[in-house]
Amino acid sequence: MALKSTIFKADLQIADMDRQYYDGHALTIARHPSETDERMMVRILAFVLHAHEALSFGKGLSTDDEPDLWQKDLTGAIELWIDVGQPDEKRIMKACGRSNQVMIYSYSSMSNIWWNQIASKVDRAKNLSVFNLPAATSQALAKLAQRNMQLQCTIQDGQVWINGEGESIQIDLVQLKAPADAAR
Repeated sequence: MALKSTIFKADLQIADMDRQYYDGHALTIARHPSETDERMMVRILAFVLHAHEALSFGKGLSTDDEPDLWQKDLTGAIELWIDVGQPDEKRIMKACGRSNQVMIYSYSSMSNIWWNQIASKVDRAKNLSVFNLPAATSQALAKLAQRNMQLQCTIQDGQVWINGEGESIQIDLVQLKAPADAAR
């Protein structure tokens, strides 16, 4: 008998002063049986960073041809593809061919090893951004995971703060790769 996904609810209040985006989102997140709280919370962080009315969660770990999150335009074209973790270069390059913009958020203590192995292979991807979340931060986020969460998220001057359950976590992302147009 296959294990079923666990359903989590997150009430997000987002104040993104960098993008002038202020809104609330009631998310229903299906956590795959093999997914950790840490990974799920990094998916929620990715949602916060790119919050938009058209941004939605993909089918997740059980589907190879969908990202963790994506945003499509009204024609169904993929505007934004977001993966969490350490995808291989084949998946990254395929995503870059299918989407206008690809974002990857790695969070493991092994992220530097992963990035050193694939950086030269994905360097030609002009629409790719890669960020690393320090392992201590992603583990602190995991402690906020509950079946019903209320999170307040603030973004200002590139700094991200997530508050929930009496905890306040500062998130300092390290950009490993910028898209070609931003690198100039």
